[in-house]
Amino acid sequence: MKRLEHLFVLLNGWALIAMLGAMTLIVGANIGLRYVTGQSLSWADEAARYLMIWMTFSGAGLALRYGGHVAITNLQEQLPNRGQQVMRAVLALGLLLFFGYMVHVGIQYAQRMQFQVTPALRLPFLYVYAAMPVGFSLLIVHLCLIARPFILAGQFKSRASDDGTADTMPGAASG
Repeated sequence: MKRLEHLFVLLNGWALIAMLGAMTLIVGANIGLRYVTGQSLSWADEAARYLMIWMTFSGAGLALRYGGHVAITNLQEQLPNRGQQVMRAVLALGLLLFFGYMVHVGIQYAQRMQFQVTPALRLPFLYVYAAMPVGFSLLIVHLCLIARPFILAGQFKSRASDDGTADTMPGAASG
């Protein structure tokens, strides 16, 4: 199971890297062409925008996994250990319900938009709006994978650095 989880996280991360790389190349090529030839790619801004949307939804699960989302922990820290666990369990359940609802809403929204096409790329908007249910589905998987250590001890997955020490994210729930 750990190996499958590692592969899932690795593929999620590499997908984000590929999207960021594609966005960088498209925008860079558009800037270069604009200055060299005076012409720009008509579809570059649109493609970069849609890649950004996909990156946002696809990367939210990884941010959740490592405690990268903003968290206010004042109330939780004032509770006894058992109260903290109950609060984290309620929070995890609430997130799971919200993420599931957003998958449902995202599917409905994407289906409604399937016959409209984007102005420059002429892609069905279904492919753009599919980022929402896919992203929230990834959030559900990541939440399920971290739920037990989060509920029991308030721990997120750590990103081990080269020297073996845990790498925390400043300003995030884990650091």
